[in-house]
Amino acid sequence: MMIAAPLRILFVCMGNICRSPTAEGVFRAQVAAAGLTDRILTDSAGTHGYHIGEPPDPRSIKAAAARGIDISDLRARMVRADDFTRFDLVLAMDAQNRQAMSDFYKAELPDRVRMFMEFAPEAKAREVPDPYYGDGAGFERVLDLCDAAGRGLLKHLRAKL
Repeated sequence: MMIAAPLRILFVCMGNICRSPTAEGVFRAQVAAAGLTDRILTDSAGTHGYHIGEPPDPRSIKAAAARGIDISDLRARMVRADDFTRFDLVLAMDAQNRQAMSDFYKAELPDRVRMFMEFAPEAKAREVPDPYYGDGAGFERVLDLCDAAGRGLLKHLRAKL
């Protein structure tokens, strides 16, 4: 089945300042490199409102920039009820935030809500770990996992385009 409208992808973590903006930035760069920016749209959100309106964590910005990815333009927001219908895929960074979305949605999550790492089975990681309370190595690990999952996601989406 070919899809004419742009595909909309939402990345979700807890505060929307570390993992989900990193995932969005990495995937946005992969989409641009593939020449698909008019066909795939991205956003990110958090399950908690701790950082609404704030840019990503400076450590996330620095780690991404070192790889040529600019996420400084992103701003944290919370997941909204309409996100579950507006987006073709809602990708949780971990099981805790997937459960938080289920609680927020107050119903069985639609099939479009999945774990981001499902798209990188070779990475042998089910979740993208939260680097917030750690050191720089955690932010590098997040970038590595997002890169792997993003490549798998792009391959998956190309089949729909």
